[in-house]
Amino acid sequence: MNNRAVTRLPRRASLWLASPRLAIVSILVVGAISATASAVDLSKYRDFQLGANLATIAKQTSASLSDVKVIHSRPALIQELQWRPQPLGAKSHSEPAKEVVFSFYDGELFKIAVYYDRYETEGLTADDIVDAIATNYGTALKPVAAAAVEGPYADQETVVAQWQDPEYRFDLIRSSYGPAFQLIGVLKKLQATAEAAILEATRLDNQEAPQKAAAQVALLEEAERAKLDQARLVNKAKFRP
Repeated sequence: MNNRAVTRLPRRASLWLASPRLAIVSILVVGAISATASAVDLSKYRDFQLGANLATIAKQTSASLSDVKVIHSRPALIQELQWRPQPLGAKSHSEPAKEVVFSFYDGELFKIAVYYDRYETEGLTADDIVDAIATNYGTALKPVAAAAVEGPYADQETVVAQWQDPEYRFDLIRSSYGPAFQLIGVLKKLQATAEAAILEATRLDNQEAPQKAAAQVALLEEAERAKLDQARLVNKAKFRP
């Protein structure tokens, strides 16, 4: 009875029983693939960690805190630090990143925007750049139908590739201006909150713009009156008809 049961085993099962070494090798291969996938770290750009505090990033870029620009102060503090990487090593070594902008929400790094030098990327296709970035971030996801959106300077921007995990995301963006490429990395848990704060700050600024403009005009007029009063005192004392 037992022999009959064994002969009825599916071919795949009999192979596993006949070759336990095959089963072990298969498990090792799957484990190696999983380890490789988990080794991809999307939390960083170079040595800059998304979620790091402003002081840490300023130290890494050798910047002074006075170099930090306040973009909005309410309803949350939004700050930016601009950094221009310098080529390392031999003079012939090039630096493709023209500028890196670090954006902070209440002192925490939530976005890294890398602007590539269009001369250093001249002639490169989007696939060339995707392949280079993939050496750090793994296989990219390419949007099925990438829609062009208007950039901050009225140019058209298109997301051509994306890398993401549950916490972080990097987008490779191609701009019609230049043309040029950007790599944008975000900390997902702060991105929506920061963007909402920026929208609210912009709304408040626009709402208060007329009052601020009127106050500025009043200050200028007051300064002009004070200047005229001072000149009047000096000239009146010495004026002779």
